[in-house]
Amino acid sequence: MTPSTILLLIIIYFGTLFYISHRVSRKDSGNEAFFTANKNSKWYLVAFGMIGTALSGVTFISVPGEVGAPSGEQFKYFQFVLGNALGFIVITKLLLPLYYRMNLTSIYGYIEQRMGFFSYKTAASIFLISRTISSAFRLYLVVIVLQRFVFDFYHVPFAFTVLISLLLIFSYTYKGGLKTIIITDTLQTFFLVTSVFLTIYFICDRMDLSAITAFEEVKNSNYSKIFFFDDFLGSKFHFVKQILGGMFVTIAMTGLDQDLMQKNLSCKNIGEAQKNMFTFTGIFVVINIFFLSVGALLYIYANKNGIAVPTDLVTGKPRTDLLFPEIALNHLALIPAIVFLLGIIAATFATTDSALTALTTSFCVDFLGMDKAENSHKKNTVRIRHLVHISFSILIFFIILVFNSINDSSVVGMIFKVASYTYGPLLGLYAFGLFQKSRHVNDKLVPFICLLSPLFTYFINEYSKVLFAGYVFDNELIILNGLITYLGLFITSSRSEKEISF
Repeated sequence: MTPSTILLLIIIYFGTLFYISHRVSRKDSGNEAFFTANKNSKWYLVAFGMIGTALSGVTFISVPGEVGAPSGEQFKYFQFVLGNALGFIVITKLLLPLYYRMNLTSIYGYIEQRMGFFSYKTAASIFLISRTISSAFRLYLVVIVLQRFVFDFYHVPFAFTVLISLLLIFSYTYKGGLKTIIITDTLQTFFLVTSVFLTIYFICDRMDLSAITAFEEVKNSNYSKIFFFDDFLGSKFHFVKQILGGMFVTIAMTGLDQDLMQKNLSCKNIGEAQKNMFTFTGIFVVINIFFLSVGALLYIYANKNGIAVPTDLVTGKPRTDLLFPEIALNHLALIPAIVFLLGIIAATFATTDSALTALTTSFCVDFLGMDKAENSHKKNTVRIRHLVHISFSILIFFIILVFNSINDSSVVGMIFKVASYTYGPLLGLYAFGLFQKSRHVNDKLVPFICLLSPLFTYFINEYSKVLFAGYVFDNELIILNGLITYLGLFITSSRSEKEISF
């Protein structure tokens, strides 16, 4: 597949998104449509569109790549996915009813009413920092693929590729916001899901495997081990660590994250929002099985055809997250290459456009108060929202450039490592608010507690082998981070005369 063909495909793809954006936002591009989609979203569109947002380019490239990583990960990621499913159930039954009962635009409004001004600004700031960094990582993943397989051919600098990508996202989201994204993400999720199944078909066809023989091939390979029960203390792959890590990372990164919750809050009522979440959970688990299967088939195909894992052009180290694009774009036919390209673009841009909208919403609501009655009729609020939108685009641009200059590790590992530190205090804040209803926090101390908690967590993680008889943390580190925050809030809190109810 030539770079010119890829470039033409990208132009057609984004032309379609621009057309949809124009049709959706031409009659209503106000703040209510941008922030909440006028609370009129169909639950099944939200459920399907959330798949693309939740999976991202990380799942599309890094998860299949890590199946054959030298560390022997195989299908261990599915343990984490099962933990994700438990986390989604907790969100559906505990957090969504709370958000709907309080009629929130930004979910951090709960912290404002429960704990106070400084706690509220701290929670919103944590989200802005966390989501900006993680969105930059996710977009970086697809940009390095486009750079390597398209723009290097035209001698386009990496920074310019990043800039083009962000300009494209900005241009179809800045008017309609969430109202547009509900529709565009549904289309992008369709491309993502279709590409997974078609990729499996094309690889099987190339190796003369039927569906049954492909299943047997994967099952009997060295890549299909799912459950790891050995060495609880020293192994990051252990079942308990992955389940707990998956569950609490999901509660924090989805249930306490304005991005994915903003879509849920655009449904008409709590019943439709819960139907959306249960449907989404089922699809999410199933689609991840197929992503892992793609990974196993890629390594089987690579081994049979003598294809090596590509190396990083800077460090010279093997990059497992480049194996999928290497095979799809250089070793299969034109149609599989197009399918792959549509999948990775859909996965990554569905995540980034949603995040950019959520970041804009959170800043406008949590820091500029645009949801307040006294501000809702001001003439310049839409213009200010546009300025906020473009400011976050610029910020993500610079973060990607910085990350590109220092990156030397697996993208998927880095994202969840960062999330363990930045989302942990949110977990502690909400846990305290929900389960300590007879206590008041010391509002002015909350920012310091949320700042110190990740630092203590980092120290404990670095010396965990010494402190805990050889114990090694993985994604469950977020539980420790949340617990430290919770204890800090409890110690500095005071008893209330009556129980607080929300």
